[in-house]
Amino acid sequence: MKLLRVGPVGAERPALLDQDGTLRDLSGLITDVDGALLADDSVLSRVREAESGDLPVLGAEGLRVGAPVGRIGKIVGIGLNYHGHAAEVGAETPAEPILFLKAPDTVVGPDDTVLIPRGSVKTDWEAELGVVIGSTARYLGSAAEGLAHVGGYLLVNDVSEREFQIERGGTWDKGKNCETFTPLGPWLVTADEIPDPQVLDVKLWVNGELKQDGNTSDQIFPVGEVVRYLSQFMTLHPGDVIVTGTPAGVAMGQPEPKPFLRAGDVVELEIEKLGRQRQEFKSA
Repeated sequence: MKLLRVGPVGAERPALLDQDGTLRDLSGLITDVDGALLADDSVLSRVREAESGDLPVLGAEGLRVGAPVGRIGKIVGIGLNYHGHAAEVGAETPAEPILFLKAPDTVVGPDDTVLIPRGSVKTDWEAELGVVIGSTARYLGSAAEGLAHVGGYLLVNDVSEREFQIERGGTWDKGKNCETFTPLGPWLVTADEIPDPQVLDVKLWVNGELKQDGNTSDQIFPVGEVVRYLSQFMTLHPGDVIVTGTPAGVAMGQPEPKPFLRAGDVVELEIEKLGRQRQEFKSA
């Protein structure tokens, strides 16, 4: 299933994109698309049954699409998780996944405006596969168990400010948590529709120019292993989001002068089966 949340900021309602591409209202059946839904197989089954029924049609024209997951508990990022990206920035292949956290209040919809922070000169793009946890994960024993705890997948732009992240000391978090820095969506695609998350094409354009053209097969730590690994250090709850790294092609990896984002730039990105985003960047 392709699950969405649509409507004004803070007043989104749950929706479904059916197999014919028609947007349908789920608000008469569920209250939100969130961890509680993903963890409840009986409710998910009712939604699946309703998909082929007579759900009300929503007029998509002019309707804002919000982030497809509500009430996110935490967002965990994985750094340098593609061989090509590690090589382009001159980093050694990590022996273990590199972790950072993004605050849920950085989340915006897939086509919402993204703000370049005041004083920023190194705002960068990162098209990424996002993983949404479907059942509580603690101390998992295998990558297969990790995959079994995935509720769905979504597209993420892990926007990053590289000076804040790398040159200002401390942790990466300063460059990852500026407002609007985590566009999600447009859809949450349930895990049954993505039997192998390691075969997905990932692409990103800036002002119409292709910058990233990768595939999740290049991940150093695949999705199942990432979930297993994280579960050794933190409890992953339904609705938590894992941002699994970006392929080569970010601004930081380009020759000088590096083409960091400026106000007025337009970024578009997509992952096959997970939809497409478009953001105009403006000054904060």
